[in-house]
Amino acid sequence: MTTIAEALADASLQACPTPAADAVAQALLIDIAGICVAARGTDFMRAARAGVDAGGPCTAIGLPGGFSPADAALLNGTAAHGEDFDDTYEGGPVHAGAVVLPAVLAAAERHAIAGTTARRAIVVGTEITCRLSEVVPKAVHKAGFHPTAIFGAIGAAAAVSCALGLSRAQTVHALGIAGSMASGIIEYLAEGTWTKRMHPGWAAQGGYRAARLAAGGFTGPRTLFEGTHGLFHGFARAKPDDWSALLDGFGTRWVTETVAFKPHACGTMIHPYIDCAIRLRARGLDPARIAAIACETSDGILHRLWEPLEAKRNPPNGYAAKFSIPYGIAAGLVLGHAGLGAFEDAVATDPRLVAVARKVGYAVDPDNPYPRRFTGHLRVTLDDGTTLEERQPHFRGGASEPLPRAEIEEKFRLNCRHGGWSGAQTAALLDFARGALSSSTPLSLAPFGA
Repeated sequence: MTTIAEALADASLQACPTPAADAVAQALLIDIAGICVAARGTDFMRAARAGVDAGGPCTAIGLPGGFSPADAALLNGTAAHGEDFDDTYEGGPVHAGAVVLPAVLAAAERHAIAGTTARRAIVVGTEITCRLSEVVPKAVHKAGFHPTAIFGAIGAAAAVSCALGLSRAQTVHALGIAGSMASGIIEYLAEGTWTKRMHPGWAAQGGYRAARLAAGGFTGPRTLFEGTHGLFHGFARAKPDDWSALLDGFGTRWVTETVAFKPHACGTMIHPYIDCAIRLRARGLDPARIAAIACETSDGILHRLWEPLEAKRNPPNGYAAKFSIPYGIAAGLVLGHAGLGAFEDAVATDPRLVAVARKVGYAVDPDNPYPRRFTGHLRVTLDDGTTLEERQPHFRGGASEPLPRAEIEEKFRLNCRHGGWSGAQTAALLDFARGALSSSTPLSLAPFGA
């Protein structure tokens, strides 16, 4: 009997991505490269760099020196997700590009893989990561794990297997091995500590190692997905019977085409609330006149973005603020944006923002469509009893309202400027990212390691 991993390996080997999916792979490279540059001087990247050994054929974007493939994947994945400014999938949620791209780039540099081969691998790995997140929606988060860390390890293993040209049997073993590489708890929410930042990097290096072990003859369980002690039992407390979200239409219907690019530097489901707040500000709302803000929301995001409510209303630092809907609303109303600067420690504790965040409350809407769609809603009551209201039915940057390529490239330029790069360095990396995945020559990021 064919296992789920074997069916997935078959689908991966036969898959021929659409031009639209290929275009997403290129956009992911542009977006993630810029975010890596933006993160290059941060305290968390200094700590991550200090935790690995220098020396090797692979590049960490924006950091000097060479690294082993696994370390480069770890560093690039951590940089890509560290500011929570990377891609997301409306339906998971999961951040596929921040895992799959660093894994494939490391493999490409180490094994002289052509850009076109890397592009196909990126699409296959992204597709698997996103589809896995829809098998039992919300269950992984509810069990206390980070879906990007869990499903990303599997997607990265599939992507590197594709890039290395592994056989069906080797790919199945790589997936099985990656199941034991997967990890990542969401206790970072308690104090705004850094572990979430490294989850994609850890998953990326785990996926790379899993594929290399399989290529060397190491074996992993064929029943990774459906097994009694398999991935979903361990990380979702579930044993799915329906695998259609993972397998149906694989290779002909690409959910990769709907991957979303973030306009704000914070948790995904906060974005529609921020957009509503920015629109209210544009209507002339004076934050000083706000008496109360009521929001409709989903029960699926309460434990990560709303509760404990008093802590979310007064986050202790900028990183904790990235996972607070009350703070995101306050940033939109007071600052008019939620870019990287809105999540600096000094800004997160600004009394003006704290005062607004303390007025934000919520009520659960039982008909909220999360996780299929991410929505936002604000009803603001002013000091004279007047009410103002805004709604947003989708994630801006996703399938319903994609970010134009020009906006993604402008985000790239701003991120490179934030990271201290010159105009010439920025232009060179953008030219590379625009064309690298269409090239038949081996990928090399070496010029962009400083």
